[in-house]
Amino acid sequence: MKVIHLISGGDSGGAKTHVHSLLQNLARTIDVTMVCFMDGPFAQEARELGIPTVIFPGRNPHSTCRRLRQFILDGGYQIIHCHGARGNLMGALLRRSTGLPVVTTVHSDYRLDYLGRPLARLIYGTTNTVALRLLDYRIGVSDAMTDLLISRGFDPDRLFTIYNGLDFSPRPVPMDRASYLRSVGLEADDSCVIAGIAARLNPVKDIATLIRGFAKAHQTCPQLRLLIAGDGEQRQMLGQLARDLGVEKEVCFAGWISDTDSFYNALDINTLTSLSETFPYALTEGARAGLPTVASRVGGVPYLIEDGVTGLLFPAGDADALARHLVSLASDATLRRHLGQRLYQKANDDFSLEATIQRQLSIYETILRRQERKHGKRDGVLVCGAYGRGNAGDDAILEAIVAELRQLDPDLPVWVLSRNPESTRLTYRVNSIYTFNFPRFLRRMAHTRLYINGGGSLMQDVTSHRSLFFYLFTISAAKRLGNKVLMYGCGIGPIRSRANRLRAARVLQKRVDAITLRDTHSREELRDMGVTAPEIILSADPTVILPAAPAPVVDGILEREGLDPQGRYIGFTLRPWPGFTQEKADIFAAAAAYAYETYGLTPVFLPIESRLDLGAIRQATASLACPFHIVESTGSSAHTIGLFARMKVVVSMRLHALVFAASQGVPLVGVVYDQKISSFLSYIGQDLYTDLSDLTLERLKGQIDAACARMEDRVFLTEGVDRLRQVEHRNSETAARLLGLPS
Repeated sequence: MKVIHLISGGDSGGAKTHVHSLLQNLARTIDVTMVCFMDGPFAQEARELGIPTVIFPGRNPHSTCRRLRQFILDGGYQIIHCHGARGNLMGALLRRSTGLPVVTTVHSDYRLDYLGRPLARLIYGTTNTVALRLLDYRIGVSDAMTDLLISRGFDPDRLFTIYNGLDFSPRPVPMDRASYLRSVGLEADDSCVIAGIAARLNPVKDIATLIRGFAKAHQTCPQLRLLIAGDGEQRQMLGQLARDLGVEKEVCFAGWISDTDSFYNALDINTLTSLSETFPYALTEGARAGLPTVASRVGGVPYLIEDGVTGLLFPAGDADALARHLVSLASDATLRRHLGQRLYQKANDDFSLEATIQRQLSIYETILRRQERKHGKRDGVLVCGAYGRGNAGDDAILEAIVAELRQLDPDLPVWVLSRNPESTRLTYRVNSIYTFNFPRFLRRMAHTRLYINGGGSLMQDVTSHRSLFFYLFTISAAKRLGNKVLMYGCGIGPIRSRANRLRAARVLQKRVDAITLRDTHSREELRDMGVTAPEIILSADPTVILPAAPAPVVDGILEREGLDPQGRYIGFTLRPWPGFTQEKADIFAAAAAYAYETYGLTPVFLPIESRLDLGAIRQATASLACPFHIVESTGSSAHTIGLFARMKVVVSMRLHALVFAASQGVPLVGVVYDQKISSFLSYIGQDLYTDLSDLTLERLKGQIDAACARMEDRVFLTEGVDRLRQVEHRNSETAARLLGLPS
């Protein structure tokens, strides 16, 4: 592999560090050459690092472009990789003349690169903005940067993410903690808890909020000390602020430091108070030292620091919230250790230098593979379902479908119809169209190869007749516009209206190529409707393939919720429904109290669709006297599944709460408001369920007793779901067959 990098040669800061580190390490694996358009310290340092560096000076871009084009063609390069405005301009000029794929790394927000320099912003900023749109691929230097590009309309299929990697290999610390603290003049004994920050002392880093928060925390935790490494224009002001707040002796300004290893080794808590960040090295430096971290919730920070799991986050500028976090960490050594360990593991896995190099190589391989991709006028898949509405079950279905499609063909363009297309683009990194933007999705259908309807129970008229008509229309339109049509891991029914059953049967019979079903009842429903033409395959709900979050992450989520990770819990998932009366809510409350009193299981209420479910949950818990906890939002699919995995028993009205719990071997009790609940439980061999209309306290208590008796019966609890996982692959196999791909 031969890659040429184009960069102006006047770069500094994070961009310089990233490019030098990346190319120095890539050169050990592939053939890389760096072209600079000026000589100077940047190019000289690159040569000293062993990076092959060539200078193409000159102020005439067209003349430089002609010479560079010949150099690239003569050198047999396969990819042009640009950095910065001048590199992007050259890449845009070279793209067509060389026929090579051109990728750029976006190191910063291109709209802010020339703030305060109006002429440069007009000329170079505008040129760079246009050039970025003309290139083939873009790489954001953090997920936050990639999300920014997606929000500005760049194609998610042509975006990648990479992080500034840090070397996590062990290395000796020059000075021990006590010696280092003495060397910088901070008076602290072994009982002190040292919080610190390494940052420029300028307004964007907002060190003033750190000092204010520290002063408030120090009133509660006098053992706290603050060590500030860095220099800048606010040094005098910050020193005066510490004096005014009465913490001058407890705050140490160490000035600019070169020995960062000893600095982080001396800390107990790492902090970051910036008002704006892309993805600061200070976080990964602290992570490498295994430090618990308190950081402002800005830019790319939340992609490393998950609040309560790998660190603590606070709103930028909020000194009171910062103080509360500092007090929590200063007074709890176990919490400091847990947060530091989880952060180290996440950073080592995702943000190490080795991970960065492997990610960059993978990006190059993807670009070359796509360059060779042979496809005609039609390519890609359009997926339609109940997406973008905040339902964790539907979101999990989409996540599973996208994952399986990308496993079949990692370069397959995927489009999704969504009620919230912006959120869908950002969450799943796919192109998305508003569900009811008919002209746009019909145009897209004219260019895709496969239309997927599903999963979930879309073919039903209980919640809405209009939704059924909409899904039938999209199926017909997709087929007429030349797509293969697949209904993916779906449930059928109930369709109660005779006219609707006839209409649905007619469309499915004529317009659908294959239907994969998640339960046997759906197969019987299709048979009763007279649908026989499509290939009908018994499969499973696609979400059974999704994994739970790692155990340390789930521990952190529980701790954030104020729950003991080793606690014993019974999970309840309720939903509003016409039959969910106050009488039924009181039955759930009494059953939760019974589980607590009889089995020592603390009730935890877990919503699947928070917007709807929390109302039903609060209706039930209003009369609940025993200890309980409501999780307001369960988060991502992995987090949601991880939370259900920690329940000893789950009682649920929601299908996907049962699917998530079943996938983790948790005993189940279903309350049936819709036949899909009983169909799923019967399909996996579970028999503990009751119709909502027939629900009584004695019946629910009896089923909780039976579920508790099954806690240790691992064979019974896993064999049904193991069977589901064994047949679920039929969903993706059918999609592969319709796409003409190997499964």
